[in-house]
Amino acid sequence: MRPGLSRLGELTYAAMRIVAALIYFCHGLQKVFGAFGGHVMPLTSLMGVAGLIETILGPLIAIGLLTPWAAFIGSGEMAAAYFKAHAPRGPLPIENGGELAVILCFVFLYIATQGGGRYSVDGRGR
Repeated sequence: MRPGLSRLGELTYAAMRIVAALIYFCHGLQKVFGAFGGHVMPLTSLMGVAGLIETILGPLIAIGLLTPWAAFIGSGEMAAAYFKAHAPRGPLPIENGGELAVILCFVFLYIATQGGGRYSVDGRGR
């Protein structure tokens, strides 16, 4: 028997995966479609490519399909976003506005190592 709340581990992991992926997806929608107060970026620009990556990978991570690969690529994209867009503005994420990029980078890296989990398309039938 697992102590405390650990019995909810698989469910909370799924919730974390889904929420992080949907936030990531929404940022993609901002760049690709100008949704949520965003601005449409040319798809051939660096921000446009980032938007496409976020718009495609967000739903894959959320439903847990091809999860390790999608999350690994998403983690790398967030690391690149941090160092390209945020790090030049200051040494710490709290100073340069890069907190979300750092958090998503490490959350996606963790998801890449764990896979989709029980509550995912990848994990169905387990």
